[in-house]
Amino acid sequence: MATIDGQRQELIDRLTPMVAGLGFDVDDLSVTRVGRRMHVRVTIDADDGVGVDDIARVSRTLDEALDAHDPFASPFVLEVSSPGVDRPLTTVKHWQRNVGRLVRVEVDGTALTGRVVSADGRSVSLDVDGSITAHAWAALGPGRVQIEFNRVPAEAPSAPRATAKKER
Repeated sequence: MATIDGQRQELIDRLTPMVAGLGFDVDDLSVTRVGRRMHVRVTIDADDGVGVDDIARVSRTLDEALDAHDPFASPFVLEVSSPGVDRPLTTVKHWQRNVGRLVRVEVDGTALTGRVVSADGRSVSLDVDGSITAHAWAALGPGRVQIEFNRVPAEAPSAPRATAKKER
């Protein structure tokens, strides 16, 4: 593989089915050179969230796959993590996984803060001060989950961001 983009795409093609087989989605995968080492960061997500044990299990599986495949001519670091609340909401799945959460988003250039009621292939519905409105995808900018310290959730909150790193 001559380029980092080529390495990234090959890793996405190779690792995504493995991660899916464990019940997770590859939310992002990046490959960067850090000195003499390559740094592979895989961000995973799932409808029910991602816990520390999930990160460890996926990390072990990907580590074994990368050891067997050996995609780099130099040492590499593998990092597997969950997206965390600071990830921008840009896909239908991101919005669906945050139903019930308070988000801030620009809609047609106007900043709104509201609770996600629903999301589908056509739109996102937000409850802004008791008024529920649907907003087409074309009108939405990336959403950001807002941290609420004193709200009691209806269900258990998703697991906090977790990360596992292994250096070679």
